[in-house]
Amino acid sequence: MRNIRVARRYAQAVMDLGAEQKTLDRLAEDFTLLRRALQESREFRAFLKSPVIGTEKKKTVLRGMFQARLSDSMLGFLDLITEKKREDVLGQIIEEFFNLRDERMGIVNVDVRAAVELSDDHHRGIAKRFESITSKKVRISFSLDKQLKGGFIARIGDTVYDGSVRRQLELLRERFTDELIRN
Repeated sequence: MRNIRVARRYAQAVMDLGAEQKTLDRLAEDFTLLRRALQESREFRAFLKSPVIGTEKKKTVLRGMFQARLSDSMLGFLDLITEKKREDVLGQIIEEFFNLRDERMGIVNVDVRAAVELSDDHHRGIAKRFESITSKKVRISFSLDKQLKGGFIARIGDTVYDGSVRRQLELLRERFTDELIRN
């Protein structure tokens, strides 16, 4: 939990700097490149987390790796988090940056798990429905969940919309039970 708060503060600082300098798009490109490096290289992740490698050595290696591909602002940011010994939370900082950027742009991420593959018409319908619910643009990721018997479950942040067959049957059972109790 503590690392998420730290990551959010750093991401907010980068977001503020990017907004001030009107370089948010470039910073997003830089963070995308760093995210890819973290995802693809176990050695890079281990390097960032290593307490044995000194601060100056890490700064030198990071500059050597990314000098030609990252903006000066991002290189300075990498220097800063390395000096503050926060380079091990770089992945979380990146994710928080993209979350903040989405908030700023009015985009909400929706994760939809469905029992079967959904058609393009279903995708569009679900997207429209969640746009009307949230009054924001939606970015939906669909996945298949064989454990569902039917329907789908959508998650927006901490909110879950359960349209599964199982949940609908539970609601029906509750309604019948309530009517039996009242009568």
